[in-house]
Amino acid sequence: MTAVSLSTSAANALRADAVVVAVAKGPKGLVLAPGAETVDEAFDGKLADVLSTLGATGAEGEAVKLPAPVGVKAGLVLAVGLGDAAEDGAYGAETLRRASGVAARTLHGSKKAAFALPTADAASVEAVALGALLGAYAFTAFRGEAAMATAKAPLAEVSLVGGKRDKAAKAGVERAVVLAEEMNRTRDLINTPPNDLFPKSFADIVTVAGKEHGLKVEVLDEKALAKGGYGGILGVGVGSARPPRLVKVAYTHPKAKQTLAFVGKGITYDSGGISLKPAGHNETMKCDMSGAAAVFAAVVAASRLGLQVNVTGWLALAENMPSGSATRPGDVLKMYGGKTVEVLNTDAEGRLVLADAIVRAGEEKPDAIVDVATLTGAMVMALGTRTFGIMANEDEFRDKVLAAATAAGEQAWPMPLPADLRKGMESPTADIANMGERMGGGLVAGLFLQEFVAEGTAWAHLDIAGPAFHEGSPFGYTPKGGTGSAVRTLVQLAEQAAAGTL
Repeated sequence: MTAVSLSTSAANALRADAVVVAVAKGPKGLVLAPGAETVDEAFDGKLADVLSTLGATGAEGEAVKLPAPVGVKAGLVLAVGLGDAAEDGAYGAETLRRASGVAARTLHGSKKAAFALPTADAASVEAVALGALLGAYAFTAFRGEAAMATAKAPLAEVSLVGGKRDKAAKAGVERAVVLAEEMNRTRDLINTPPNDLFPKSFADIVTVAGKEHGLKVEVLDEKALAKGGYGGILGVGVGSARPPRLVKVAYTHPKAKQTLAFVGKGITYDSGGISLKPAGHNETMKCDMSGAAAVFAAVVAASRLGLQVNVTGWLALAENMPSGSATRPGDVLKMYGGKTVEVLNTDAEGRLVLADAIVRAGEEKPDAIVDVATLTGAMVMALGTRTFGIMANEDEFRDKVLAAATAAGEQAWPMPLPADLRKGMESPTADIANMGERMGGGLVAGLFLQEFVAEGTAWAHLDIAGPAFHEGSPFGYTPKGGTGSAVRTLVQLAEQAAAGTL
């Protein structure tokens, strides 16, 4: 991964392939953001005028290159847009993350760049570092040798110049490195093709990482799942030649006062099962394990950060395939814990594997359970492709999770769980059906999951179906493909629990 360092050098004095400065849209035209002063001096105070002549406006996502003049040791100046100018010169963390990500993406193929963006405090330092590390991401594991020989490598080194090198700034960089590496781990898993990533291979990856980071890993294979009565996970995975797994990955701290359980949907490929998805809806379904990947990464991050909290991840892994042995619409499954579910649609499988895992997680009596899943297309219809929905059994806890997502820089929105929608899941043959009313389908899925939460346990459901996998052109620090959605929110929750503020 790209290396990040702090430097006391002035922006114009560091030897690098490029120096990155930031610009913004002021009331009277383009303005330079803090950090660009020494580069501007090399342009005789006319850097903003030169950039304006080249068409720069300071808009978010904009990147304009120009040759460096005498007085700047880098060969290239790259100006990235921040959007509207801040009156006090202090820009929000997400604005800095995105601008830094744009710079890192633009500089693919470069060895070293000096980032002279606004870094007045440790939070800004962390934001710029994280944006650069995420923007420099590239997934190349399945590229051939010929393609790799001509491909541009990600930016190799980022040096943050012009800011402080105190303890807080160094801690900010260290946290950024952990978050970026774990988000990129998540992205790698999501982007891995389903013939290479399936329940067993996913479980093996977790086992290896557990040994590396001192985590306790327990894997239930199909025999253990049958013996334990995990009807939901088995019911989804029974149609595949690759049997399901339930993976428990736990981080504990001797001084922890709170315990969190994170539950992730891990459908390594979702064909829809017997309720087969049509062409045009199944090509990206390798991403249906994004929730499990995010949970896994968050537990590893908690360990690496040494948080004083206990965090247990539950990864419900299965491949949803049609076959002669697959679950049929109309079948009834006996879930872990004893509740029965009539399966009306085998493409509503995520809630089935999550339900088993939520019940199992609740048996350990955590202070809170948070599940993460690419669960419903209805949530994408409601909130678009960049925002995930948050539902919970307590409004206060839902608000805390929303606040954590906002603090982490992730777009999220609170959603209700209307009691009247529960009636649509009534079944004449089982305790509940896995489908209800079509309208409000994302909320119906949340209500279904709520049925499996232990009484008295705070629970939240994150439906990341929109932002988990980006099919459009890259933007900010977000690449095409897996994004790492929800990792930062989960880590933020763990940090708040460790601090006693959750």
